[in-house]
Amino acid sequence: MYVKKNFGLRGLIAFSGHHVIWLSLWAFGYTVTYEYFNVKWLVIPWVPLAVIGTAVAFYVGFKNNSAYDRMWEARKIWGAIINGSRMWGANTKAYVSNQFTKEKYSEMQLYEIVKKLIYRHIAWLYTLRSQLLIPTPWEHIHQNYLVKAWTKRRIKSFGVGLYKDEITQTELKHYLPEDELERLINYQNTATQIIDQQSQDLKDLRSKDLIDDFRHMELQKLLNDFYTFQGQCERIKKFPLPRQYGNMSFFFVGIFIFLLPLGMISEFAKIGQYGAWLSIPFTIIVGWVYMMMELVGDYSENPFEGLGNDIPMLSLCRTVEIDLKEMLREPEIPLAIRAKKGVLM
Repeated sequence: MYVKKNFGLRGLIAFSGHHVIWLSLWAFGYTVTYEYFNVKWLVIPWVPLAVIGTAVAFYVGFKNNSAYDRMWEARKIWGAIINGSRMWGANTKAYVSNQFTKEKYSEMQLYEIVKKLIYRHIAWLYTLRSQLLIPTPWEHIHQNYLVKAWTKRRIKSFGVGLYKDEITQTELKHYLPEDELERLINYQNTATQIIDQQSQDLKDLRSKDLIDDFRHMELQKLLNDFYTFQGQCERIKKFPLPRQYGNMSFFFVGIFIFLLPLGMISEFAKIGQYGAWLSIPFTIIVGWVYMMMELVGDYSENPFEGLGNDIPMLSLCRTVEIDLKEMLREPEIPLAIRAKKGVLM
């Protein structure tokens, strides 16, 4: 997630500068052809071009609205995960007690039970994040060579590559017992099995009367909510913006930009002898605007791609981790994730 108020000129150039190059070459090349090779017949009236431009703008606008909806829905889901996680920590601490037991447990024993449930939940958070970052076939990292290479550089310099992301690889063992980690990590959907393990532990707590039926149902309801949130994230991750909207707009923008200098010259030539040359900067500007509208939608439709405009899942996981560890009154609390180069992941 980009956290600065405005994009800098350097950032804009890095994001779309290569498009300005080919736009300039196309506008300049056509104008030279028009002026020096006597192809003044190769122009089109402005009215049909304006109609095409309006239609393309509506189509790209629809795509951008849909892409924004996907991104905003993903952020709302993670907001719900944060709230549910805090409820899980507070309720676990309050509900697991000796109130209903015949055989009393020590405070340390109760603390270890609560800690195990809370730590396993932290493991679920980081596991879910790791699973959501697995690339899908329609994301940029799996496209043609140039897009793939550019995306890899972008991830490294303006995405998850800015952070040492070793939590699910080397630190997950701090939140799960060793035998449990070895068993759960081998499942196809580890996050799902972690919640199932939580449910089995609640069943065990109920059998020992450490929680009563009401508290058991309340805690199980929170686990069911986590399943719902996980499923909602997976729906966004595993079901793309329909390709008839996500991909066709690219072709429509390309057609419009191809025709743009043909219409621009016909209008600017009316100014006078050198009017055609004035069409070059305006062709570049209009083409760049349409190209940027296409790119903004294209890089917003997949909010779990690991790029700089994604949902900052690492930061949100760390926020919950801090809150839950403070609930446990632990002495060592990790630091919050800070933005790097204006990017918070």
